[in-house]
Formats: sequence, structure tokens, C-alpha cells
Amino acid sequence: MLDDLERKLLRILYNFNSQRHRMPTKPELERTTGRRYHDIEAALNTLVQERYIFWPDKPRLDTIVILEGWERDQPITPKTRPSSGIDYWTKY
Repeated sequence: MLDDLERKLLRILYNFNSQRHRMPTKPELERTTGRRYHDIEAALNTLVQERYIFWPDKPRLDTIVILEGWERDQPITPKTRPSSGIDYWTKY
């Protein structure tokens, strides 16, 4: 499960790549996340370790390759699994 900054960063990278066909720059990441680059870089390293992104040339942001654009699904536990089909329509 990703932290808020990591999840936000993954969505920003994905949206920049799909809409603008490029990766964001350091100032753009600082502006869109509201964090300093040191925190952003730590979150990017976590995304690399969790294999959401591939970052072959660490200082350059334009070399980031997105492997998964969304956070992985969490396993369904019995507590969150609906007990019957009617629960879908009545419990939201």
C-alpha cells in the first residue's frame, strides 16, 4: 500500500505522460505536490522499489518509465466482501 505522496506522485507522472507526452520537471513536481524535491526523490525511490516505475538514470526525470499507473488492488478481506448481491445496492 502506497503512502499519500507516493500515490499522488504516481498519478502526476501518469497524467503528465498521457496528456503532455513527457515527464514533469523538478519545479513542476514541487509545484504540483507542494513538497520539496528531497521528499519527492524519496517517494520516487519507494516507487522504484515497489516496481511501479523504472528509473534507469536517477538524476534525470525524463528517463522514468511507468510500469503500473495505479496502485495495486488490495486483497478482499471477509470484512469488506459483500455478504449478498443486495448489499451492492444498499450499502455504499
